[in-house]
Amino acid sequence: MTLLERHDTDGIARLTLNAPDRLNALSDAMLAALSAEIAALREDRETRVVLLSGAGRAFCAGHDLKEMQAGRQAEDAGAAYFADLFTRCAAVMTGLRDLPQPVIALPHGIATAAGCQLIASCDMAIAAEGTRFGVNGVNIGLFCSTPMVALSRNIPRKQAFEMLTTGEMIDCARAAELGLINRAVPHEALEEEGLALARKVAAKLSTAIRIGKSAFYRQMEMDLDSAYAFTGAAMVENMLDGDTNEGIQAFLEKRSPGWARD
Repeated sequence: MTLLERHDTDGIARLTLNAPDRLNALSDAMLAALSAEIAALREDRETRVVLLSGAGRAFCAGHDLKEMQAGRQAEDAGAAYFADLFTRCAAVMTGLRDLPQPVIALPHGIATAAGCQLIASCDMAIAAEGTRFGVNGVNIGLFCSTPMVALSRNIPRKQAFEMLTTGEMIDCARAAELGLINRAVPHEALEEEGLALARKVAAKLSTAIRIGKSAFYRQMEMDLDSAYAFTGAAMVENMLDGDTNEGIQAFLEKRSPGWARD
């Protein structure tokens, strides 16, 4: 069985977490598979959008607790084992954000702990109605500190802290209200809605999307003046691209652009 399936169609890469018997937990092997695909996508100029979903009855239940307990009991266990695990997980999460392609999560069932972190690390998310989200490690005595990083950058501070300290789940309506997901759709429409959004983004000039995604995240970490200076430079880079010039000229001439690289 392939732990992480990939299917490519018309510039869209569909990644599917495929460990349904473990609720697609982020095991060592799953993290390694995700890391390898992220590295491949980073160099992939044919793929314009990435879709991320889970097989079976859940999107992702977070870290593999059985594997973590086994690691704790190994001879070389201790701080180094867990530090390495969380470092590798963080690299996957930041790797998704740093990809040149937009990443759209398609959660269903549950997305808990690091599974919720995975959604928060994607650029957009459309959920199946009935999906529940939580950072509920606190319920077993493990505060979701690393999931907190992505979550607190997606939703308001007080609401994030409430989720982290109570361990309570939220439904799709609340997740959309807070900004964790873009919207929810009937389960049977999830695939179609995800592909529709991916195709809409894939139809845009890939150079503009690449420049824009990078600038979007970097400017959020800057003060106002620095953000305007940085994004101004990004706009200059974008404007000087030959395909952007063609896109503007085509708009002025009321015709479809003939982009060289698209």
